[in-house]
Amino acid sequence: MTAVGWIEARACPGLACVCAVFVLAVGLVADGTRADDFTTSWSDVDRHWPGAEWFANRWHDWRLRDGRLECIESRENRPVRTVHRLTHAVTTRGTLELRVRLGRLTPDDMGPGWGGVLVGVGGEHVDYRLSALTHHQPGEDGGLLAVIDERGHVTLRDFSRDSGSRAQWSVRGPVDPARVPELADLTRTGPGYGAGGPRPVDLHLSADVDPGGCRITLTATEADGDTLISRVEAADIEPRFLDGNVALVSHGGGGHWFGPVACAGSALRGHPERRFGPVLFTLYTTSAGTLSLTAQLAPLGRDDPSEVHLDFGAASGGWRRIATTRRHELSHTATFRVDSPRSDGPTPFRVMLEGDATGYQGVLQAEPPGDRPLTVAALTCQKVYTGGLRWNHDAIWFPHAEIVTAVAHHDPDLLYFSGDQIYEGDLTPAVRRPESDAILDYLYKWTRWGWSFGSLTRRLPTVCIPDDHDVYHGNLWGAGGRAARAEPGLTAQDSGGYVMPPAFVNVVHRTQTSHLPAPVDPAPIAQGISVYFTQMTYGGVSFAILGDRMFKSSASVMVPAGQVVNGWFQNADFDPATDADVVGAELLGPRQERFLDHWASDWSGGVWMKVALSQTLFTNLATIPAAAKSGSVLGSLPAPQPDVYPRPMKLAADTDSNGWPRSARDRAVRALRRALAFHISGDQHLGAVVQYGLDDHRDGPFAFSTPAIANTWPRRWFPPAPGDRRAPGAPEYTGDFRDGFGNRMTVVAVANPVKTGRHPTRLYDRVPGYGIVRLDPATRTVTLECWPRWVDPADRDARQFAGWPITIPQTAADGRVAVGLLPRIHVTDMEDPVVQVVHEPTGEILYTLRVAGRSFAAWVYEDAPHTVRIGEPGTARLRSISGLRPRLPSRDR
Repeated sequence: MTAVGWIEARACPGLACVCAVFVLAVGLVADGTRADDFTTSWSDVDRHWPGAEWFANRWHDWRLRDGRLECIESRENRPVRTVHRLTHAVTTRGTLELRVRLGRLTPDDMGPGWGGVLVGVGGEHVDYRLSALTHHQPGEDGGLLAVIDERGHVTLRDFSRDSGSRAQWSVRGPVDPARVPELADLTRTGPGYGAGGPRPVDLHLSADVDPGGCRITLTATEADGDTLISRVEAADIEPRFLDGNVALVSHGGGGHWFGPVACAGSALRGHPERRFGPVLFTLYTTSAGTLSLTAQLAPLGRDDPSEVHLDFGAASGGWRRIATTRRHELSHTATFRVDSPRSDGPTPFRVMLEGDATGYQGVLQAEPPGDRPLTVAALTCQKVYTGGLRWNHDAIWFPHAEIVTAVAHHDPDLLYFSGDQIYEGDLTPAVRRPESDAILDYLYKWTRWGWSFGSLTRRLPTVCIPDDHDVYHGNLWGAGGRAARAEPGLTAQDSGGYVMPPAFVNVVHRTQTSHLPAPVDPAPIAQGISVYFTQMTYGGVSFAILGDRMFKSSASVMVPAGQVVNGWFQNADFDPATDADVVGAELLGPRQERFLDHWASDWSGGVWMKVALSQTLFTNLATIPAAAKSGSVLGSLPAPQPDVYPRPMKLAADTDSNGWPRSARDRAVRALRRALAFHISGDQHLGAVVQYGLDDHRDGPFAFSTPAIANTWPRRWFPPAPGDRRAPGAPEYTGDFRDGFGNRMTVVAVANPVKTGRHPTRLYDRVPGYGIVRLDPATRTVTLECWPRWVDPADRDARQFAGWPITIPQTAADGRVAVGLLPRIHVTDMEDPVVQVVHEPTGEILYTLRVAGRSFAAWVYEDAPHTVRIGEPGTARLRSISGLRPRLPSRDR
């Protein structure tokens, strides 16, 4: 058997705060040290990140200081803190020797608690990234605790029992000792600490691992000595208690520190490809010849290097340095804006923190030509946990491998994440104060998102915008950035504004949006909160990227008669459909409305299509039980059986939706219609396609709300009366409706919650999935696909949600009935000119688009003079023809 120990390593400066020293004290074994063995010594750089080979739960619970790894969280309701080894795992056969030095942060603290190691977390059937989250409460695949307690007695505890937790949001509360029982039939020796109390020890776990049964010995001796403190032995242990991740663990007792760690044996397997950091993941976009790329780094310390480099792969091999920047101290990001590579093919890139020899590599895709279809993968709402704790894929949806694989199969040109990339209390409770810990808590959860989707974002341009939960709100009425404060009769959230400090909000914006093209109107809003609304041109498509929460008013403030609580009207005598549209209530706000007006008319750069990207629909597509007064019941409603229509239901009037305020909603929809734009959003946890209505049903643009990656609160659309003018044989929930605020909408397709018969039901009955949008310049159409999470699109018989795919002509975005056509205009000196039609009596721009070919007859809606501007914007080849009247009677376009 191989005996393991460590060497005392000199503290490494700067980045190398964790020295993986592959030197072991080898016993009488002829073949010496194995390549899969490891020894780690911690250096004296102060920071929360333990290093690329380790993952801490949670980052703000741990720190490196004075050459030790310290757990600084020991409260009763924050039990069992862990740091998992990422780059090594234990298999089901062989030997294992693990040694670690540890002690209590406060040596005279005699309070209950234990420190040591957690082994056997997960196994080959569980993604190692999921297993690396294991902490706080026991659950299936949680492993085996090998620890020393406050009396100096070592023991083995089962961390794979049912925790008894029924919470659907966070794993929380003290750990029940009965839920973490000692293994039976343990053989014990040693006196424990005795009168001297807790002191540093060397903890040594030795195991023979075999599928037929394992033998484990756990020994604690005096640090730097051989004096036995405690030993425990166990035989015939199930191999599941050793197969999987290895972690350090601290529970209570005022917190523990850890010194060198050494691990060896034939059961140990190395996985160097699992290193995570110091660059964790990247996001990038390309627009108008500019590359914007943000690298997310681990939470480094002040003494770590600050310079970050961007390199491109050189045609002759090797790397060419493009730019150097400094990491941001709060967000731990590094953002680059440089000229896009001039290449017809992919360009390798590398981001390197100064002093890191490996770097993080990805690929920049060449921008697709504007004459071929552009495919967008649209995703939203990444929930990790919805209750029933098990440390495996039956309860933890992270890292969403089936969605990542499915999206990659579609080979998209662009990714769009529309918000709720994180949920503030998901799996672990939200930390709101102090600000420094709140930021680390956010970054810990944001990192889970990047760990899931980084394999996509490192090679595909990505638009990502935050929603309410990203900034630690249940609902967000940003009110122009004011500080949200509780007032008499109002919660802080209902008062409007941001509940978190501006520095926190700006960290969220920087991590999620600093890789977008520069804001078109960059002035901060109140409190110095940054903005991110902008436009992006890619592959012949112009995207308007909006923040539809940032300027939005609070109905609790603007409509006091409605007695609005958390977005829902509590006054039974108040009718939101007729009385809630008050003067001064904002949705996008004047700045974004001006931007949309300009964007709708700007078709320069060869753009053929316009797409708006925002957090949520400009309507309220939801119903709730007839007796309910809010959507709080949604999480507990059972999913109906297929072909069952739940009744009685009523229309929702939820001001978290963008159905309110109605007048501001109408202004946004009219701007989209002037651009013949298509709208993509998320947030609602309900896959749906609608056509907006303004003065009539079906006179506005179309929108696609994509299903959630995973969610807790599945909305549903089961209106009390069937829709008007629905297609023959179509479901009752399709057709023409007015929502709870009186907005006109035509529902084309909905993916309602349903009992799927698939397990886990907590995931699949809430209809998770994603959207695919295909924009085709040849046919001037938009094709929408809505895919269930559980479907492998590579299968020959793969089926989308019922009602999809859907193909929509570009010009259907303006569904008004034309009275006639203006005289046809022929252009002789260019192909595919831009046409803008202006109603002369009012000066209103009716619409702008790039037409196919050399001639066009514009449709109009009134027998009145019109001006047509035709040509190429920004060039001398743009002419204007006025006084044109339509030919009557009206003709199809």
